[in-house]
Amino acid sequence: QVQLVESGGGLVQAGDSLRLSCAVSGLTFSMHAMGWFRQAPGKEREFVGAISRSALSTFYADSVKGRFTISRSLVKKTLYLQMNSLKPEDTAVYYCAADLAVLPSTSVDEYDYWGQGTQVTVSA
Repeated sequence: QVQLVESGGGLVQAGDSLRLSCAVSGLTFSMHAMGWFRQAPGKEREFVGAISRSALSTFYADSVKGRFTISRSLVKKTLYLQMNSLKPEDTAVYYCAADLAVLPSTSVDEYDYWGQGTQVTVSA
């Protein structure tokens, strides 16, 4: 049974930092590219960042570039998202996802497995 379990969300003030984690089980973690997406109330789920299965390549949405960093631990089978300089517009439910591919996609439709999400709320 494939499980992706996000953690680390919470309520913070603008300018603060958070680190999200996504613990993965039930699949060969090293064979999957991984991504982070987010969904704000009333909006479509959008791409945040992604990392290749080798961890050598990372990709970010323009809105988070320079503030967010994605990484992965093959030993711990965990995906991370370090979020710095948070803004109120970063408020959303954050989801991790797995894609059986060498390089990750920015498209929601390409991902095979999803977590349940973790809420991030940034107050002004």
